Amino acid sequence: MIYLIRDRATKQQIDEMQQELGEYIKLAVDIESEILAGGGEFHADCESILLEDGSEQQNVWGADWYPDAQEVTYEGSISLWRIAYFAKPRTRGLSPLPLSNVPK
Repeated sequence: MIYLIRDRATKQQIDEMQQELGEYIKLAVDIESEILAGGGEFHADCESILLEDGSEQQNVWGADWYPDAQEVTYEGSISLWRIAYFAKPRTRGLSPLPLSNVPK
């Protein structure tokens, strides 16, 4: 379950968010508005909740929260992940040739 959290999360909300992945909870945080969405399988699931609520894409960052250890690992800007993902060559395991091997 994904929750939009504007204040401190309740124990019930934390338990329900943690059901998806067990050990940790995916988060998307609006660093400008200081709100977050948590739960779900992917950061993008949480991101969509924030965007529907009016957050701006450049302000949404991802993190993972480990409730039992009370640790948060910072993941970065979700929009930058998307750019990096689509910028990767999709060659099914083949590496691009170095430029020195390209005929002139």
